[in-house]
Amino acid sequence: MPYGTGFCSISNNFAKCARNTISRIASHLLLPSGLIVITIEIIMATSTPIKVAVLDDYQNIALSMADWSPLEARAEITVFNDHIAERGALLERLRPFDVVCAMRERTPFSRDIIESLPNLKLIASTGAANASIDLDAASERGVEVRHTGYTSTPTIEFTWALILSMMRNIPAENRSLKEGGWQIALGTELAGKTLGLLGLGRVGSAVGVIGRAFRMNVVAWSQNLTRERAEEKGVQLVDKDTLFKTSDVLSIHVRLSERTQHLVGAREFAQMKPTSRIVNTSRGPIVDSAALVDALKSGKLAGAAIDVYDEEPLAANDVLRSLPNVLATPHIGYVAEELYRTFYGDTVRNIVEWLDARQG
Repeated sequence: MPYGTGFCSISNNFAKCARNTISRIASHLLLPSGLIVITIEIIMATSTPIKVAVLDDYQNIALSMADWSPLEARAEITVFNDHIAERGALLERLRPFDVVCAMRERTPFSRDIIESLPNLKLIASTGAANASIDLDAASERGVEVRHTGYTSTPTIEFTWALILSMMRNIPAENRSLKEGGWQIALGTELAGKTLGLLGLGRVGSAVGVIGRAFRMNVVAWSQNLTRERAEEKGVQLVDKDTLFKTSDVLSIHVRLSERTQHLVGAREFAQMKPTSRIVNTSRGPIVDSAALVDALKSGKLAGAAIDVYDEEPLAANDVLRSLPNVLATPHIGYVAEELYRTFYGDTVRNIVEWLDARQG
């Protein structure tokens, strides 16, 4: 998608209006913080369009990832590139909108938020499910919730990007080269090492397949993992203590729940070898972040690759941004063009189907 100076340009298909339709593009607004809000208004002469908010479009690509023209005569679409966490500011922003397009769990919709948005009628969420939406509150308020298609492929691939980058010191070597330096460290081979999988669902089992391709010994544990499931996936089932004691690379692939919150903490880090590394592309609170920082600072753990955090976006002064043995990324495990095209294409379809059902 091409960019203008400070605002997003619109594709020709999206800009064309049907006959007897008045189309205008609102002036872009440059906020005090330097963040940009793009508003696209498409106004039918004969009907009042619904108001649609597209939230947390960090890369400013939502409008280029799908054909939004089916909505051009039926909706005013506002795209927000920034994230708002503060309740009052969020409510003020969202109060005018009939439809909110949520990108995964970036903006939670609790009961309090839903009950404070009188115009809200549809939450079009990306992904197959969204644990941050209070479905009971939505149902009670008559707010419909729709979801999109999803694939774990980007997260599976990204998990291995992190593992390989960490084991071979790629970020540090790249930085050294760009600063005029040359080789600065030794990498570590994967062959013969033990890959520990905390969870053996769709992502964990696929990560294990790739681990075996690297000739790693792959072991797994979770609260519900059975021997039959492990054998089916070609993985050795071990108990929890063995998982942490033997893993050279421990990769986390369980869902966040009351049972899994802080499932990995000081006790588990104390069991790991000082040469071991941990990878988390699942959810931040599964790991006790304070215990993780202590293990990394004290040398109980060689390194960590982290893509998810207790609170997102990660605070600018968070220590995980600066620890030398941390490879930290901004929750981009699922951020891939192919999946985003699914997300936004399905979102447009969901809104159109919802409108058709209301008007039918």
